[in-house]
Formats: sequence, C-alpha cells, structure tokens
Amino acid sequence: MPAPLAERLRPQTLSDMVGQPHLLGPGKPLRRIAESGQLPNLIFYGPSGVGKTTFAGIIARQTSRLFVRLNGTTASTADIKQAIAKCDTLMAPNGVLLYLDEIQYFNKKQQQTLLECIENGAVTLIASTTENPYFYVYNAILSRSTVFEFKALEAKDIVPAAERAFRFLRDETGEAFVVEPGVCEWIAQACGGDVRKAMNAAELCYLSASAGAPRVVTLELAKELTQRSAMKYDREGDEHYDILSAFQKSIRGSDPNAALHYLARLLEAGDMPSAMRRLMVCACEDVGLAYPAAIPIVKAACDAALMVGLPEARIPLADAVVLCATAPKSNSAYLAYDRAAEDIRAGKSGPIPRQLQNKHFDGAEQQTPGQNYRYPHDFRGHWTAQQYLPDVLADAEYYEFGENKTEQAAKEYWRRIKNPGSAEPNGG
Repeated sequence: MPAPLAERLRPQTLSDMVGQPHLLGPGKPLRRIAESGQLPNLIFYGPSGVGKTTFAGIIARQTSRLFVRLNGTTASTADIKQAIAKCDTLMAPNGVLLYLDEIQYFNKKQQQTLLECIENGAVTLIASTTENPYFYVYNAILSRSTVFEFKALEAKDIVPAAERAFRFLRDETGEAFVVEPGVCEWIAQACGGDVRKAMNAAELCYLSASAGAPRVVTLELAKELTQRSAMKYDREGDEHYDILSAFQKSIRGSDPNAALHYLARLLEAGDMPSAMRRLMVCACEDVGLAYPAAIPIVKAACDAALMVGLPEARIPLADAVVLCATAPKSNSAYLAYDRAAEDIRAGKSGPIPRQLQNKHFDGAEQQTPGQNYRYPHDFRGHWTAQQYLPDVLADAEYYEFGENKTEQAAKEYWRRIKNPGSAEPNGG
C-alpha cells in the first residue's frame, strides 16, 4: 500500500519547504543553524503539519551523525537506551542525532534518561511537540535546548504545496486530469494551516473525481471533501485553552463579532460545556455589577441550551454572548474579592467583633458586657454605623464603586443614607 501523498512528497531540501519565514527565511536563526552543520539540542513547538518533522529530516541529512527517529507515543525507555548505546561505535563514530517526535508523551523518567548523553554531547536531541514545551518538557532538558516555535501556515503559503501535489499526481499516474480554477486556493484555505492535510486533501479530490476524458477535479468536489477540514481542536491541548481565552477576551473587549466567531469554533467542535462555563464566568467577572441581570439571563440561556441541545443550543448561547459582549462592563466585585483574599492569605484576620458573634453571653475577659449589636432595620434608612471588620482591618476598603450607571446609582444612594444624622433610631 503506497504511503500518503504528504509522505511521498515530503520536502528534501530547505528550498522545497513552505512557510515559517520567521525561522527559515534567508538569514534567519534556524536556517543559519541548519546550514552551519553544527547542531545544538533543539525543540520544535507548533501545530501539526507545519514542517517540524520535515525540517528535522533535512537537518539530519546534512550531518554526519547517525540519525535515529523515535515517536513519544510508542517509544519506551529501552528504545532510548538502545539509541544511546550506538554512540562511539562503528555505526555512529560521530555520535547520534536523535529525533524524538511528540516528546510531550514521554514521562519525566523517560526524559531524564536523555540528560546525561545530551550533556556530554554524545547525542544531539531534536524534539518536536504540539504542546507548550514549558508545560510538558522536563526543565533540565529545556535548559540544555533551544526552543523554536513553528506557526500555522497562511493560505497563501499552502497554495503552492497544493499545486505541487496535483503536479506530482499527474506525473505519478500519467493521467492529464483537469483541476478547476479555485480548487487549490479552496484547499489551502480549508486545511487550517496544515500542509499535510492540504496535500492529502488534494489526493482525495483526485481519487474522488468522476472518471471522464479527462477526469475533472471540481471546486464543488473540493468544498464537499474539505468542509470540516479547517477545524483544529483538542479539548485537552493548547488549542482548547487558546480558543477559550480568545472567547472571554472578546466578550470582555465588547467585540460581539469576535465573540460569536469563537463561540462557533467551540460549538462546531461539539464543546458546548466549555462555552457555557466560560460564558457564565464572563457574566460574573466581566459584566458584573454594571448589569447584574446578565448573570441570571446567561444562566437561563445555558439552561435552555442544555434543554434543546445542539444544533438549536447555538441560538440561546448566541443571544447570551451578544448580550454580554454589548453590555457595560465592571470587574469591581471581582477586584474587591481579590483584595480581601490577599489580606486573608497574608494572615490579616483577627477575632470577629463582639457585636457580630453568634453568642449572647459574656466571658470573664469581656470588658464591656453585652453584645451591643445594632440592628440596622431599627434605624432610618435601614442602616447605622458600627464596625463589621476585625480590629486589625477596621479601616480596610476593598470595594470601589465602578463608573457605570448601576454602581454609581448605588453609590449615590448610600451617600444619602450614610450622611451624618440620617441614621437616628426611627422608634421601631
């Protein structure tokens, strides 16, 4: 069975690669490293299908070291030790270049196995990962390596790769089939920045095209075969948290269009629970007291979404997203809590004031007998001055009224109520 087209067409030289101009353009650091022939330990970080493995292979062909390739999903500690054992043998007189794909799947013990040989130079490590290496790679390996981030490719970078795929298929099959205008551009746009996916989509389009004289790859066929290809989503990976972060920040930034875009990415991937959880956080944290009604409204929208399920759930959730994105914003309560919590963590608490305690008898140490609690409802305006915070924090102020209409109205109300002389007993 032939290998997938993306593997058969894997670039063999730097000039064949597309994208990554910030790393591989003329004079850029990673290109200079590749051309120097002197390899440090490297970690390549980025999404799938952007050239990490391809570039590692190109580097390997330019070195005199023995090239050993392992994959973190299947390799074991024994495989690592077997690769290390080849050092200083006739098989590898100049050392070993170990390419470790998906290093994030190696546990700490497996990664520690690499340390000694990396440090003494017997093995040069090139590792790749789709996850943030600062979270998944052992610190001791990070300190001995240089991290380069590969980025998802833009559609304009992938169009030449799609065109190259169709040319290769013509040469390989000897069939002069026709590719309609716009097909390569559509595939490049739909593949989500993944060259491998674009090439395999081109092969699928060719195989699915109706037989004829000549065979024609139509734009309609390309759209049908790639309609969900651009979706890149991993509920436990960086992409998941990046989308959620962008979702909340778009709502916080009062951009309903961006907020709906990220909601759609979550719902089209079937991740409605994450969308609802983050939406509730936005209602409480970002809209907050500027429009307190947003909290029960968003809760009702989430309940309705759960009741009807997808795809109809998109309707109440879209309502809630637009409401939160266009509502006035205030994080005053959120900040006030953090200030209060900071004092607690610093050990500033102290005994609860006597008048607030839930007991009605006095111990021998009590200098002023009686609880002396003043019941606010017995006073005009249902308020009277008394100390509520512990003595050590008696003058602490955590909450500051926001500048929005709702909080300013509350501020003005309490300014009137708390004016001197307004809290005398009302006789009842």
